[in-house]
Amino acid sequence: MKIGFAGLGVMGEPMCRNILTKSGAPVQILDLNPAPVERLVALGAVPVESIAEMAKTADIIFLSLPGGLQVEQVISGAGGILENANPGLTVVDTSTLSVGLTRRLAAALSERDIAFADAPVARTRQAAEDGTLLTMVGSDLDVFNRIRPFLSYTSSEVLHCGPIGCGQLSKVLNNMILFENIVALSEALAVCKAAGMDPRRLFETLAKGSADSFALRNHGMKALVPQDFPENTFPINYAMKDMSCALELADELGIELQGAKLAWSLMERARESGNGARYFPILSQEISSSEPAS
Repeated sequence: MKIGFAGLGVMGEPMCRNILTKSGAPVQILDLNPAPVERLVALGAVPVESIAEMAKTADIIFLSLPGGLQVEQVISGAGGILENANPGLTVVDTSTLSVGLTRRLAAALSERDIAFADAPVARTRQAAEDGTLLTMVGSDLDVFNRIRPFLSYTSSEVLHCGPIGCGQLSKVLNNMILFENIVALSEALAVCKAAGMDPRRLFETLAKGSADSFALRNHGMKALVPQDFPENTFPINYAMKDMSCALELADELGIELQGAKLAWSLMERARESGNGARYFPILSQEISSSEPAS
């Protein structure tokens, strides 16, 4: 089984490395940045010059790209997978993009007898390093069973969520719920501080009750309480990309997402304040800034 991996960024490089070192399969790699290519070549990966070259020789291609624009270009653009793949190729997209685009690309690939799975990932860069990601897969069962052994090298949990698009649906709704949780925690934080209570004591108390959540214990305790919002850690700009996918789908379905729209408006304000590259819980500062003066 010949593997291709295109996109060796923050998540893609460690995912590819885990597949390369654990599977024993030959792995071709492609990225515009030479640094991760050089690191993986040192471990035995084979660099290629183009996605066309990879599509002609690989049995499974994994994509880990910034968003829908890049995935669409790699698949259906000039010199892309559609133009060059041999029938029987399987494409696994671990990026995050809209459900609609995912299904359109899958349909176009199917016409060329190319199988497709949407398999976005969740959890942190460290989880990618450790091979303990959560991967949510949308595909038919035959494709899922074909790719699961390789995904298991990158993830401690590989879940079949349903047919094409259901992996992306699970990912964007997961993130939508997370972002809305951060809004609720930020509102609690603003009230807590204005009323004179220690925010850490509040969150420690909430963590022992029915308000406990992953968002509280991680984003709340580690970012909101210390007000620590570094760059290069899932920024507002990335969060807005994911949230836009959820809002776009809801609009298509005629569903009003009031909580999601509130989170979106706070993200917009954070970006307009110059914080688009900062860690996304910085949206909490937009709630604090709206407090009336004492």
